[in-house]
Amino acid sequence: MTDIKQLARRDFLRLTVVAGGGLVLGVNLPSKKETDAGTAESLEPNPWLRIATDGTVTIWMARAEMGQGVRTALPMIVADELDADWARVQIVQAGAHPTRYGRQMTVGSTSVRQGAWTALRQAGAAAREMLVGAAAVKWGVPVASCETRDGRVLHPASGQSLSYGELATAAAAQPVPTSPRLKTPDQFRLIGTRVPQVDMAAKVTGAVGYGMDTRRDKMLFATVVRSPVFGGTLTRFDATAAKAVPGVRDVVRISSGISVVADHTWAAIQGAKALQLEWNNNGFALSSAELDAEFEVRMARDGAVAKDEGGAAAALGAASRTVTSTYDAPFLAHATMEPMNCTAHVQANSCEIWVPTQNPQGAQQVGARITGLPVEKVTVHLTNLGCGWGRRGATEYVDDAVEVSKLVGAPVQVVWTREEDMRHDNYRPRARCRFEAAINGNGAVSALRARVVATPIGGRDSGVDRNGVDGIVNMLYRFPALYVDNHPVVTKVPIGYWRSVGPSHNAFFLESFIDELAHTVGKDPLELRRELLVDNARALRVLDLAAERAGWGAGSPLPKGVGRGIALVEDKDSIVAQVAEVSVESGKIHVRRVVCAVDCGQVIHPGIVEAQMSGALTAGLSAALGEEITLEKGRVKQGNFNDYALLRMGQAPRVEVHLVESHDEPGSAGEPGLPPIAPAVGNAIFALTGIRLRSLPLRMPA
Repeated sequence: MTDIKQLARRDFLRLTVVAGGGLVLGVNLPSKKETDAGTAESLEPNPWLRIATDGTVTIWMARAEMGQGVRTALPMIVADELDADWARVQIVQAGAHPTRYGRQMTVGSTSVRQGAWTALRQAGAAAREMLVGAAAVKWGVPVASCETRDGRVLHPASGQSLSYGELATAAAAQPVPTSPRLKTPDQFRLIGTRVPQVDMAAKVTGAVGYGMDTRRDKMLFATVVRSPVFGGTLTRFDATAAKAVPGVRDVVRISSGISVVADHTWAAIQGAKALQLEWNNNGFALSSAELDAEFEVRMARDGAVAKDEGGAAAALGAASRTVTSTYDAPFLAHATMEPMNCTAHVQANSCEIWVPTQNPQGAQQVGARITGLPVEKVTVHLTNLGCGWGRRGATEYVDDAVEVSKLVGAPVQVVWTREEDMRHDNYRPRARCRFEAAINGNGAVSALRARVVATPIGGRDSGVDRNGVDGIVNMLYRFPALYVDNHPVVTKVPIGYWRSVGPSHNAFFLESFIDELAHTVGKDPLELRRELLVDNARALRVLDLAAERAGWGAGSPLPKGVGRGIALVEDKDSIVAQVAEVSVESGKIHVRRVVCAVDCGQVIHPGIVEAQMSGALTAGLSAALGEEITLEKGRVKQGNFNDYALLRMGQAPRVEVHLVESHDEPGSAGEPGLPPIAPAVGNAIFALTGIRLRSLPLRMPA
């Protein structure tokens, strides 16, 4: 249920100070969880839509912009139903509020999907109907005889028209429609078009403000040093050499370790390097080889049952032959372009925070917890994010900034070094999957059994980790029998959400094994997938589009020395298929071309979807070819981009993105482009060389 409210002028002024009168509406955007629980009615309305008397349309955004385009896409939804003049629309970033905006976490590609699509359309449509009603009263004509376009109400029969600004005050007196009429897709004027993105010019010119761009009067700069071993604690430190570094003001002990405070970030970093530190590792000395051995022990035992349909054990026992393979994926860092940072200013009766975060309410709660102030005394300014990927849903760096500011009595910007960022991340899970398939006498796959062993998000050490099996238990393919079980393996290594989460590794496991089965039974990998989709017209349409545009099959031969592989994934209400063309030269893998087809429901902005698909598959390719976090005696070995191999520009392939036309509710655009690329590349390598690579990152044998 969407709750649209008209706000009294005095109520609106409590949120922000604006000039002039006009029409102000709020719309409640409940999260899916809140909707399911039936608690949305208790929330205050959000975001805020205002039509001023000068015709300006202002939309307050409660989501974080981290390159995924929500600062353009979400206002487009409102503005289209409103029939606003896009050139007169302005977007204001909302700060944190404990209740007004519902759950403000920008995660899981939920900004457009899961309710916002309908709610925002209703907000725009309600405002449009109120404006039309005001015009009809003024002209003494039926509402049905009026039209709207580009920020004006028109009366074609008389040739009269009025701007939204001229009608705003009168419209505010109109009743708020409870069920405004929404446009049909053929009436969209903005949705589905490539309007200029509202922040593109600022990004190109460098005018966009990220967290590290924050500057305050008399601000100090700091960095932090944590235990190099997970779970370690500081036992002794000597700050004499650090304090001798020019520009260093102070060295303070904080909950996470120790912080060096200085006149500028460089001095803080140099001071941190000069610290003499002793740590207690508290007995944690896990290395990657030991974790791998534990994984193999778990793999030999039955796990918690995640899915059991059709009697897979019996089918495997009666099979003419079986195929068994094990696949591996490593820990991964987020390696965000902008390292973790936060600026805080703690004063006696207030706490102000400037932070690039996916979780502004979490930052607000941190400020209240550390200062002891009421949450309403903590103001959070949400900046642009230099990449998020789930990493900025956590708030450790906010703790650091608030603690340091409180201790030194000044505004402080804390910036983690790249090494601290890399070695104290919340990592993508380490995961392993063993498949066993039953093949009957006519070559059909009659059953599939999968066991997933993975380090869980959230530290659950028993039962089924939902993220650990996501992408396998809910696969697109239909087998007569399917059995999936799961072993979560908990360590002190912090685990977190990483772009596309479970499917980021499980798609590699499943799509590689599907390809393996196709070659085992002598079928084309495309055709076996088509058979296993079992009347899934939507998935077939995406799969066939990717194959067609890539020239799959004998009718479009590849150059000598090039292989072609395909993969298909459903993730967060979208379906993506990718075809990769790959060569191997002197033992090195080169991805030459990737063709991507996607059905993500109604496309809001084609350019944003294309950019997200390209960016996601490039990120997935980076993980497929080089990224890996390894442990040695309780600590992460990798520390910077010299030993954490992100994809370089010269390694990037030519990418083609093809959008399936759809008017279904929007699905994700930011995450589902990532999972298919690793298996598509691995499958292409097998097609070319006959070598099946079952571990990430993909490396050719010596």
